[in-house]
Amino acid sequence: MICEHGDRRITRLEGSGHTTTLVDRYQGKRLNSPNDAVFKSNGDLYFTDPPFGLPKTFSDPGKELGFSGVYRRSSRGELTLLTSELRAPNGIAFSPDEKTLCLTDVDPARPRWLAYDVKGDGTLANGRVFYDASRWTRNRPGGPDGLKVDRSGHLFASGPGGVYVFGPDGTLLGVIETGVATANVGWGGNGSVLYIAADTRILRIKTTHGAVF
Repeated sequence: MICEHGDRRITRLEGSGHTTTLVDRYQGKRLNSPNDAVFKSNGDLYFTDPPFGLPKTFSDPGKELGFSGVYRRSSRGELTLLTSELRAPNGIAFSPDEKTLCLTDVDPARPRWLAYDVKGDGTLANGRVFYDASRWTRNRPGGPDGLKVDRSGHLFASGPGGVYVFGPDGTLLGVIETGVATANVGWGGNGSVLYIAADTRILRIKTTHGAVF
């Protein structure tokens, strides 16, 4: 699965090398620029759609939607807008039991990490901020970005100057310091290695918790 910033779509890379467009519009209007995505175990795709891939971002004249959405594309191909209340939704990840969806909002005016309950029909409810990132963005480079969860429910959230590690209850346990704007994280190897995209560097660190696959 590929998020295409340039032509504002999400595509699937086929074995033949060709790509198939999964989604590129909502109610007839082109998406902003799909950013981050996560699959639910039933095959539904959840993704964020800020305007970061557009030349002038929020003020780009080619922007067709008046909001930045979080969406669900069901395994049957149906697209649902889950929330439009975040100005700059970015990272996205499920808790191990898939009952909670974690999101980042990288809006400079109120950067934060949020959690939503996932209802039985796959939609979201009870959105709440579990950590305000503004204290960190004031004196560290970057903002809240990509997310990953381990199988114990710990959240590894890239952000200002490093990776922020939260407990399952949202408590900040510590920060893996990189000193630079840190954009994304991912599990590798047998699930016990965390890879970190930190500005111009790719880092890796062994953890004591395994990933959710």
